[in-house]
Amino acid sequence: MIAPAMLLILALFGSGVVSAILESLGWYQDPSLTFRYYQQLLSSREIRASLGFSLGVAAASTGLSAAFGLMLALRLRRAARGWAGWNTLLQLPLAVPHLAMAFVVLQLVSSSGLVARIAHHAGLISMPADFPGLVNDQFGVGIVLVYVLKETPFVALMVLAVLTPLGDSYEQAARTLGASGPQRFRYVTLPLAAPPLAASSLFVFAYALSAFDAPIVLGRPYPAMWSVIAQRRYMTPDLAARPGAIALALAASALTALLVWLYLRAVRSSSGLDKPAIF
Repeated sequence: MIAPAMLLILALFGSGVVSAILESLGWYQDPSLTFRYYQQLLSSREIRASLGFSLGVAAASTGLSAAFGLMLALRLRRAARGWAGWNTLLQLPLAVPHLAMAFVVLQLVSSSGLVARIAHHAGLISMPADFPGLVNDQFGVGIVLVYVLKETPFVALMVLAVLTPLGDSYEQAARTLGASGPQRFRYVTLPLAAPPLAASSLFVFAYALSAFDAPIVLGRPYPAMWSVIAQRRYMTPDLAARPGAIALALAASALTALLVWLYLRAVRSSSGLDKPAIF
């Protein structure tokens, strides 16, 4: 029953991938295939700067979301067993699109935003323009803030879904055997939370590395996330720029897949798991 639908989905998806590969090789402009668009990526200073910036934003977003999500899940672990409404509250931020959250952050922490005005009226800064630049900055702080606000509840929900049914019997047994608080966390709680934490972190990293909605609002023209560069080049009226945009998108996808694979291997080896939670 599922096979025909899966074949249709694979055919549609596969045809799109094949078409993108052919376009990145210049097939639609010249029947002879060429790798010059990929070579141009390697020689482009803009792309090299974008690579470091994109990886930094994705790594920071993933690390902070994973840390805060784990802390939030552990904090709400017992409360979630007593009141199921905590799960509903955590799901509310997930319904907010990243683009909408980007505009919220823009209104809050820009130099003319709400936080800057409050700081000015409180006498902390002489004028709103003196507020530290957290949006359109060279480090992507505003972009990271959007992802952390959006993905921390997601990570917490994933971890709670595993830890809540288990209860605290494992920790109680470890305490009875004389394990300290840090030891219980390191050898009991963290291994239990590792599968959902790894899976959710994987999704956060892949999304932060490839999305362009928040970066296009809160990012700078240079360095820009490579998703923004690819979108900008693809939407230009000059059709000759499209193969380069497709090549950039495919190269970014390949690098993301490679980093995800390395990440999964690292998680498996460090947690002692045979397989990650999503496979």
